[in-house]
Amino acid sequence: MTFYEVTFYVLAVVALLSAILVITCRNPVHSAIFLVLTLLSVALIFLQLQAEFMAAVQIIVYIGGIMVLFLFVIMLVNLDVAVRQAPYNRQRWIAGFAALVLLAEFTLFIYQGRDWAKLPPAAAEAVQPNTELIGRALFQNYILPFEVASLLLLVAMVGAVLMAKQR
Repeated sequence: MTFYEVTFYVLAVVALLSAILVITCRNPVHSAIFLVLTLLSVALIFLQLQAEFMAAVQIIVYIGGIMVLFLFVIMLVNLDVAVRQAPYNRQRWIAGFAALVLLAEFTLFIYQGRDWAKLPPAAAEAVQPNTELIGRALFQNYILPFEVASLLLLVAMVGAVLMAKQR
C-alpha cells in the first residue's frame, strides 16, 4: 500500500466517523464541530486528488461561511426549550424502511455497476487546469449570477445580524 492510499483511507474513516457523530451527538455545538471535522477531511481528500480549487471552496465556503451560520443559529435558538420538549420519534419505522430501501439500492448499484469501473484512462492532453477554467467561466460567462448570489448572501448576513441585535 502506498502513502497516498493509506492517507485516503485514514481521511475516509475520519470523515465517516465524524459524520456519524454529527447525527448521533445530543449537543448541537459538538455536532457542528464534528461537521467541521467531516468537511475538513473531505477538503483534504480533494487536495489529495489534486483538486485545489474544490478544497479551497470547501474550506472557505463550507467551513468558513456555512459553519459560522450554523453556529450563529445554534446560539440564537433557545436550547433549554428544545431540550424540555418531547422527542418526536413516531417516524422511526418509516426511517428504518427508508434506510432498508436505500441499502437495497446501493447493493443493486454495486452489483450491476461492477463493469462500469473498468473505464479507459483519460488522455494526458484532455486534462486541463480546473481552477483557471472555473475562474474564466465565473468571471466572463456568469458574472451577473455570481454577483447576484454574493449580493443575496450579503443581504442575508446583514438581516441575520439585525435580527440578532433586536433580541
